[in-house]
Amino acid sequence: MSSMTYIHDGAARRTLATVDLPRRVRKVLDAALNLASVELDPFLHALLDEYEQELFRLAEQARHPGSESTYVQALRSFRVCRPDLIPQLMLELECELALLRSPSADGGTPAAAGAPAGERVLGLIDDSQLDEDTLLGEIATRQESRASLSMHLLGQRFGVLAGTPALDAARLPLGPQCMCRALRNACRSLQVPDETRELLYRLFDRVVMTHYAPFLERLDAMLDQAGILRGLTHVPVRLRASSLREAEEAAANAAPGAVSGRRARGTGDDVRDIRDDRSDGSRGARRKPRGARITPDQPHTAWMAETTTALTGGDGEASYETLQELLAERRELIGKLRAGRAGSAETTLDTGELMDALGKIQRQPPGLGASRPSLMDVRQMLLAQARQRHGRGATLAQRDNDTFELLHLLYGRLESEMRADAPAAALIQRLQLPLLRAALQDQTFFVEPAHPARALLNTVAEAAASWLDKDDLDPQLLFPLQQAVSEVVDRYDGDSAVFEASNGRLQTHLQAQVRKAEMLERRHIEAARGKDRLEVAKLRSAATLEELLGDHRIPKFSRALLNQAWADVLTLTLLRQGEDSPEWQALLDATRRIVAACARGEQAGDPALAAYIETSLSQVGYHADEAAIIAARLTGSDGGDDGDPASRTELAMKLKARTRLGEDAERARRPALPPRSPEEQARYEQLRVLPFGTWIEFTTNQQGDVVRRRMSWFSPVTDNALFVNQRGQRIGEHSLDSLARMIVAGQARVVTAERGRLVDRAWQSAVRTLRSFAGRAEAPAIGGGAHA
Repeated sequence: MSSMTYIHDGAARRTLATVDLPRRVRKVLDAALNLASVELDPFLHALLDEYEQELFRLAEQARHPGSESTYVQALRSFRVCRPDLIPQLMLELECELALLRSPSADGGTPAAAGAPAGERVLGLIDDSQLDEDTLLGEIATRQESRASLSMHLLGQRFGVLAGTPALDAARLPLGPQCMCRALRNACRSLQVPDETRELLYRLFDRVVMTHYAPFLERLDAMLDQAGILRGLTHVPVRLRASSLREAEEAAANAAPGAVSGRRARGTGDDVRDIRDDRSDGSRGARRKPRGARITPDQPHTAWMAETTTALTGGDGEASYETLQELLAERRELIGKLRAGRAGSAETTLDTGELMDALGKIQRQPPGLGASRPSLMDVRQMLLAQARQRHGRGATLAQRDNDTFELLHLLYGRLESEMRADAPAAALIQRLQLPLLRAALQDQTFFVEPAHPARALLNTVAEAAASWLDKDDLDPQLLFPLQQAVSEVVDRYDGDSAVFEASNGRLQTHLQAQVRKAEMLERRHIEAARGKDRLEVAKLRSAATLEELLGDHRIPKFSRALLNQAWADVLTLTLLRQGEDSPEWQALLDATRRIVAACARGEQAGDPALAAYIETSLSQVGYHADEAAIIAARLTGSDGGDDGDPASRTELAMKLKARTRLGEDAERARRPALPPRSPEEQARYEQLRVLPFGTWIEFTTNQQGDVVRRRMSWFSPVTDNALFVNQRGQRIGEHSLDSLARMIVAGQARVVTAERGRLVDRAWQSAVRTLRSFAGRAEAPAIGGGAHA
């Protein structure tokens, strides 16, 4: 097996200083290259360190002398060439940027156009090099899926710099494919065997590309600040129930541009958190929000383990003060209903004393078979102990009491969003005391979704979400979840790093599950695309046959043979060979001769044409005797409709019982639906501009239970949409038409960013409850998911 690739000499590599570019474009591209160098440099050095250590470890553990010698030689070569790798990589990236406006790059990748035509050499590559390309392709595809929103925006911005339409993933400078091409070319300076080069690529995926999506987000923010399509964002069609006409107009206006934009992206569209480089500089200050605002109605596309942490843009202390005001108004309302209960406390329990008491309870092993006390039970227990020591007037500080109330509200909403029988549901109860202590120590737990404790809570809670089907969660994930929770319960004593470390180790397992799901999803997408290509070929061949038949008067039975048996031949040839192939042109010529023969009703058939028909029919599965009969009918040598009725009936029955090429019997049995209503049409247009990977919630019963399914891909031609579950397993297909009708009927809904994270969703529900007590109208989200 071999393939051909373009190889260009490094001496011909272009730089930003040597190409003819407008001054502003050169300045922006130079800034982009500098940003890449600054952001990626520490990770690239970490990659080289780990690669060297891994080669040393493999050499030590090698059991065969030949393997040991290979690794030792690779280690020596790497140590000699190591200083050249990162500079070579940066030069390759600069070359990609320099070729942005190169006309020769329009037809292919910039790497391929890096040298003049006369200096290109066509070379054969062996299977090991093909495996290398496959591995790098998988790395690039995975990153395109995870950061496709940033890539979509960057494609538009770099298109402006290039003076062309939006760039696709293959041509995007500093994109995943560009990074992988640059690494492959830079590795030519390393004289190491293919096996160890593959090791370098895998470490590159793990060490460098893990931090690649945030780099793309910062690159996009930098181009935005530079004035390249300033303020550009992805805003889906938003339907308002109050104005159906506005919804239809928005869908109609957004459909053409959004569809073309989405076609340039790969499968999946992962909306990730965008962080800013600024810090307020205060001691102990948490990282402040970065990047652009994400609208609450933006489609949610992340996998369960990749749920984005949407950072708020407001001041955390001010938001917490708002929560305290809501709680005070709630207490005032309850106080009016409970006359005579007011009074001043003689002793306020110190927060440090409260933390120590909670720590003792946290470290106590639970009783055998005993249920864990609720937060309100814990508060009553602590008050009872405090009043024994300090008297009946002992009470909690108002701020601490508010923390109990808020966490109790959050847990109440979480329980309504989770399946009680899920194994992970019990883990949420185990976390309540460490979470309470974390919230008492740092009230930003409630207003900052990026808080380490809140991030861990969301990760564990989503494993028990009510929208998960019984087969959606991998059973092997339960043990890492239990480990993470146990580590927090055993080790947390005021250090939030315990939450962060525990969640980090858990995320390692979850990301492995995500990679499996993505790989499985890609296989299903490729299968669906193949099925769609077959359907497109069927439609094209049917139209071609109808055009060739025209107004010719052909016997009814001969026309039926053409529309069934011969149409399959046209479809298969078009699918395999394409419209520009000589095989397709020969088939069209034969079809014209068949139509002419049937129209004239000639008794003397054409032997050469009959033989061609038999051969063609055998390629789509017809037996020799059946193919001969059909050929005789189509060439007119069997009398057309005047032939033997018995043989004609027998052949018709065989054709009716035969499964046609690409036939979908279930779809054929579906009844014809009435035209879509205006609201259904608007929803249909909205679905056609959704990014691949959008999650849809389907109602499963009359009780309102829902299950989430990922719309991995859909065809713009056939409207068939592929759905998978959280593990990437194929669930089934829906047409966009039926999906639009289900949404209007309330049987399905698009999952938006504000409903993506389980904890944020539950928290906003709790805040709405507080606002309803206080009689306030809806206000901007507090600690939810409205920003990124």
